[in-house]
Amino acid sequence: MAERDNRRERREREETPEFADRLVAINRVSKTVKGGKRFGFAALVVVGDQRGRVGFGKGKAKEVPEAIRKATEQAKRSLVRVPLKDGRTLHHDIEGRHGAGRVVMRTAPAGTGIIAGGPMRAVFEMLGVQDVVAKSLGTQNPYNMIRATLDGLKQEASPRMVAQRRGKKVADILKKPETEAAAETAEA
Repeated sequence: MAERDNRRERREREETPEFADRLVAINRVSKTVKGGKRFGFAALVVVGDQRGRVGFGKGKAKEVPEAIRKATEQAKRSLVRVPLKDGRTLHHDIEGRHGAGRVVMRTAPAGTGIIAGGPMRAVFEMLGVQDVVAKSLGTQNPYNMIRATLDGLKQEASPRMVAQRRGKKVADILKKPETEAAAETAEA
């Protein structure tokens, strides 16, 4: 029995690449029962491989380490892949929404860094984004901020994805329209 558990653990380690995780929030929650109050903990964790995959999870338990473990496991099950431009920033500006949360994320030139508030910063760091400018509008609730951020990131489309959807080549998508090209040659 123990040998089978060891084999399963080894197989899981080999299947999943090394993930980094970031604890975003921890709350003490209470349940009122006949004899008084029972206290527990709720944890919010963001997990990513820092190469374009990210997910978040929440877990509740009587002890903090157990809540964090549950949240991390849930986050690993909910990973999403996000295409990154040059492996460092977004392809285009995005707006994400969830509940009262609204976030705006903008692509940024190299050297800008991550300009974003708490929970959003954790998502970008775990995703592997190095240059981004982001603003949270609406809610301060970390759960809704993360959900809004992931909602926006799911809308991200690379030129390759757009070209495939339209049945064109990537060069046709990235090429400037003729009117702009003609105006530039006239100026030169």
